[in-house]
Amino acid sequence: MNTQLAQDNAVAAIRISSLKQGLQGDSPEAQKEQIERFAYTRNIKIKKFFIFMESASKEEQPVQEAIDYCVNPKNDIQLFIIKSIDRFTRGGSYIYDHLNMQLQKHKVRLIDIYGIIGGQDVNTLEHLGLSYKWSVYSPTKKSEILEAERAKDEMRDIMTRMIGAEIRYVRMGYRVRQAPFGYVNEKVETPHGKRVILKPHPEESLWVKKMFELRARGTLSDQEIVDEINAMGYKTRKRYIRNPQDRTKVLGERGGKGLRIKQFWRYIQNPIYAGINSEKWTEGNVVKGKFDGLISIEVFNKANKGKLTLSENDGEVKLWKKKLPEWMTKKLINNPKFPYKRVIMCPHCSKPLFGSASRGHSGAYYPAYHCNKRGHYFRVPSKELEEAVETFVRNLNFDQQYIDDLKKYVITLWHERVESKQEDESIIDTKIRELKATAQATADKIRYLTSEVAIKYLETDLVKAETDVQELEQEKLRRKSDEKSVNMSNVMEHIGYFLEHIEELLIDQANPLKRAAFFGLIFDSMPTYADLTSGTTKLAPYLGLKPHFETSSVPIGGIA
Repeated sequence: MNTQLAQDNAVAAIRISSLKQGLQGDSPEAQKEQIERFAYTRNIKIKKFFIFMESASKEEQPVQEAIDYCVNPKNDIQLFIIKSIDRFTRGGSYIYDHLNMQLQKHKVRLIDIYGIIGGQDVNTLEHLGLSYKWSVYSPTKKSEILEAERAKDEMRDIMTRMIGAEIRYVRMGYRVRQAPFGYVNEKVETPHGKRVILKPHPEESLWVKKMFELRARGTLSDQEIVDEINAMGYKTRKRYIRNPQDRTKVLGERGGKGLRIKQFWRYIQNPIYAGINSEKWTEGNVVKGKFDGLISIEVFNKANKGKLTLSENDGEVKLWKKKLPEWMTKKLINNPKFPYKRVIMCPHCSKPLFGSASRGHSGAYYPAYHCNKRGHYFRVPSKELEEAVETFVRNLNFDQQYIDDLKKYVITLWHERVESKQEDESIIDTKIRELKATAQATADKIRYLTSEVAIKYLETDLVKAETDVQELEQEKLRRKSDEKSVNMSNVMEHIGYFLEHIEELLIDQANPLKRAAFFGLIFDSMPTYADLTSGTTKLAPYLGLKPHFETSSVPIGGIA
């Protein structure tokens, strides 16, 4: 028995890099058993065990907490026991020296159960009865340095193999990270072995699909869509908040919140919901996943309204990010004094016209639409252009067959919306059942508890669940009320009336911005001023519902 170590007090540090390693590899229990046997055979008293579930390659070393405990004189510690140097740090010789010197400064000796770290120092001037800092050294210092560097090299090799393989699989279309909202990870057999793909989450995926569907439909503002999804019971995922020094300890939880507008935008712009992955490991490219998206590429493009566009050709996928043209980034885009500047184009360059009022010699202002910043000059007075618009509108003629077919299509679309609302109600009903079951289970737990603190927390959860149920039931009643309030016969009459009296929308409309917006809907592409005055514009095959209809073969008529 080594009498020099007898009766010493010690702390022991146990470290695993991840929870998975702790369960499948070098577990804390195995390390503790080895250290306890080592201490018992040397008559060492272990006052405290430190368990770290954290990588020892980080700049902020997890064992620093244990070192701080050792150097505190009140704790009376002489030894710091570890299983091996790679359990102490994988930061290399520099980090190892830095940590060990903190212990040596306070007369605490670091030892490992494999004996790599020596138990005694040698003084080269001991035979002369003298001692200097340079004359005292540890015979095992070189082997300790080599072992620390070997641990760092091993960490590098392990990370290179693991991360390298994950990068390759990501580029193949598989998943290696946590599943995004709306998905769950699933391991399946593939030609490349068992790999992870994404599949729809039974509840979250319904919310995500509804977000894209409503955004693509274009009838609600983004905030109204967010309110609609929250009314369906949307909640963010709950996550545990863990102690940074000890990942086994849970400090609390976060999540369970409603949808916010910025998070909604992030969902809409994420191509993963169309089955397309884009991240750092794909080198800025997009990769088609080995799984189906929650939505189609077409729906993704419609929902993003041109700001992001996915295209697929012969299995090759590309993501286009549209940079807004300069004229769209200017202030006062929606200027009621010049409502047609984004609707009628320049006859020379087919770009949107500018609108401004120049001041004459008399001091009077002359409003006009113009294009004089692109290497050519075009100018037309506002009054003249608006008269041309009025003349054009009054000469429109719509085919009766088109009006009848449009009414039929609106009825079909209405039935689809009703079915969609019924699906939404089914989702709400499911959520209500789940909340009621949770509330019942919580109430049952309360009956068997005696701790006032535990009862208080469970009562809070119970009240929240009951409140959520009431809100969802109110939402169901509101939706049913909305359905009853829509009279489709009146809608059909309004469609026919406005198509037969189109000038009421395009000329008599009091709001000039709305008047211009309705005017723009009658074209397949925005007309130039020359097209407008000559009557050669390409009219759209539908009116008013442009974002929601496919091109119709029914003639819309034209200039009478």
